[in-house]
Amino acid sequence: MAVPLYIPPCIHNPTSKHHLPPHDQPLRIQIEGPLVAIQRILPDIPWHLSLLNRTFPQPAGPELARLTYQQIYERDTCLEVAGDLMMRDEYLGWVPENVIDYYGVTFDHLVPLDEPNPEVLQINIIEIEDDNGADASTGLLFAVGLVEYIRKKVLAVPRCCQPNPRTPNQAHRTLTPNIRTVGGRAISRSVSNTDTYPAALLEHVSSGAAIFDWLDDLA
Repeated sequence: MAVPLYIPPCIHNPTSKHHLPPHDQPLRIQIEGPLVAIQRILPDIPWHLSLLNRTFPQPAGPELARLTYQQIYERDTCLEVAGDLMMRDEYLGWVPENVIDYYGVTFDHLVPLDEPNPEVLQINIIEIEDDNGADASTGLLFAVGLVEYIRKKVLAVPRCCQPNPRTPNQAHRTLTPNIRTVGGRAISRSVSNTDTYPAALLEHVSSGAAIFDWLDDLA
């Protein structure tokens, strides 16, 4: 059974301007976390990881983006509004070949395609069940009650409520999207600043561009 994604209120006073942002503000949103936590949110979504059937985005990508959008804006996406939710990128943390343990997506809300430096909301999914809350107890600026989350909901926390953010409301990695087309579909390809990757992802990806090598084979 799926459990809901949950983004708690900002702990700061005044609150961070992107936690949670107004509906009319252009914003690039990135959410990522351990695969095991994402699979609790989307237990029935398949993963196409073998070289022969790998797809962009993964089926989980648009669904994770949609659920995140709902949490941030407290409403469903609006198909009538151009650019209301546009998938831009995804991240796969490879363990061995064809297996991942970390996943993330980037999507835009009202960001013009030619905007080189949009404001960014970075959100990290926090795994609680596998380590009995150990990571949450050391990696957040607020206490997390295990009973509130285990088998009930998956915690996702913006950077402003985590220790030592690089700068307020700035992405922990630098993204420079370029729209490409593969198989008739518009997609984005990003060059990433690898020195800001989370440690869990750096263990499996030698460079930010490596996860996009397969796109070159498809183009």
